[in-house]
Amino acid sequence: MLTALALAVPLVVAASLAVRVRRRYLVVDVRGPSMMPTFRDGDRVLVKRVPGDRVRAGQVVVLTGPELPAGVRARAPHAPPLGLLVKRVTAVRGEAVPGYVTGAPPRVPAGSLVVLSDNPAAGVDSRTVGLFSTEGVAGVVLRRL
Repeated sequence: MLTALALAVPLVVAASLAVRVRRRYLVVDVRGPSMMPTFRDGDRVLVKRVPGDRVRAGQVVVLTGPELPAGVRARAPHAPPLGLLVKRVTAVRGEAVPGYVTGAPPRVPAGSLVVLSDNPAAGVDSRTVGLFSTEGVAGVVLRRL
């Protein structure tokens, strides 16, 4: 006959595993057309939490956006405040900064990334606000759900 303790142990293990999974992964809803055609508005993506200094060029990441400079905000006065963004990393620490990133040093400094929207006609990325901080990276997109 099973005791209460024997039944409780699997439940505790399962609860502990669920907490670890939530700490390692998150699900993010894509909003807007900035990552089309890769991701569309309303897609849900699975994101693995990864420190910003571990991402590589070519990966799609979820990160927090910077405050919009006054000039950019003036051109898009109705744009919502930036929260989590889905963007493609195009250059990391030590790589050359592409010419479309204005006001940046020739090489990406430590703690910074160059990120772009897949749809150049939409979205806030390094073309409009410059370098992004690696501290804002929430993780790397693994796949669409």
